Amino acid sequence: MRRRDFIAGLGAAALPLPACAQSKNDHIAHVAYLGVGSPGAFDPRQIEEFRRGLLENGLVEGRTIEIDYLWGEGDPNRIKQLAADLGQRNLDVIITAGSETTLALIATGTKTPIVFAIISDPIGTGVVKSLSRPGGNVTGLAMSGTDLEAKRVEVLKEAVPATTRIMVLHDPKVGQAGVAEVQATARALKLDPVVVQAADPSEFDGAFAHAKDQGADALVAMASPFLNYHRKRLIELAGRYRFASVWYGAAFVREGGLLSYGPNFPDMYRRSAGYVAKIIGGAKPADIPVEQPVKFEMVINLKTSKALGLEIPAMLIARADEVIE
Repeated sequence: MRRRDFIAGLGAAALPLPACAQSKNDHIAHVAYLGVGSPGAFDPRQIEEFRRGLLENGLVEGRTIEIDYLWGEGDPNRIKQLAADLGQRNLDVIITAGSETTLALIATGTKTPIVFAIISDPIGTGVVKSLSRPGGNVTGLAMSGTDLEAKRVEVLKEAVPATTRIMVLHDPKVGQAGVAEVQATARALKLDPVVVQAADPSEFDGAFAHAKDQGADALVAMASPFLNYHRKRLIELAGRYRFASVWYGAAFVREGGLLSYGPNFPDMYRRSAGYVAKIIGGAKPADIPVEQPVKFEMVINLKTSKALGLEIPAMLIARADEVIE
C-alpha cells in the first residue's frame, strides 16, 4: 500500500458519519460513475479529489458507499450500452462527466438521480431546464457558460500576438453553445476563425489539413469529453501543423499543448461529491441548483513554445498557475 493511500485510509476511519450516512440503518449507498474515456486517458487527480470530497461529507468507500467505475473507452455505442445497463440497476446515484454520458442515461428513462461533475452547456443540450431549478432527476456542475470559450481566444491572442487566423475545433455532440461567441471574440481581436467540427477520430486529420489550407496558424479547442479522451492525438496534430494551441484543461498542456485556461476540474469533481451526499441524504436533484466553477487555472508549456519558435510574454507567464519548463 502506498503511504498516501494508507494516510487517506486513516483519515477516513477517523471521520464521523454525517446524518445522511447514519439515517438509514447503516445503509450502504450504491453508486456508479460513467465516464466517456478510459482510466489511462483520465486525469487521476479528478477521481482522487472526488474521493476527497466524499470523505469531507463523511462518505467512506466500502463502509457507507460503494462505487462502480465504468468507462466508455471513447466508443459512443459502448457508452449507450453501459447507460442502458445502469438504467436497469438499483442505484442511489449515477455520476457522469459531459453531455454524452448524461444524455445517454437520460435517454434510458432511468429515474435514478444523476450528478454531472462537469458539463459544458446543461441547458442548451437539454440536460436541465434551468440552473436554479434543474427539474427532473439530474443536477451537478457546469463549466461557467460560453464566456469561458471566448476567454480562451483572448488568452491565445495575448500569448501569440502575431497570429491572424485560428482553427476552432468543435465537437458537435456537445451542442452549438459558444461557437458564435468564439467567432465574435475572434473577429473583435482581428482574428479570422475557421470553425471545424469533428465527431469521430477519423475526422481529425482532415480537420487539421482543412484549417491549414485555409491559412490557420493557431488552434482553439472547445470543451468536450470526446476531445479530451483523444487529446494525445490532437496535441500531436497541433505540433505537426505547428499550431499555437489553447485548450480548456491542464492535462492537454502537461502532455505537450501550448497553454490552457479553464476550470480546475479536480475541484469540480470534489464539489460533485457534495451533491452525491445531499441526494443520499434525501434531497431531490430537481431542487439542487447547478453550480459553476469557483477555481480557474492557466497552464503554459514553455517547452512547446520553444519548439514552435514562440516567445510567450513575460506578463502572461507571471499570471500562470503552472509553468512547464
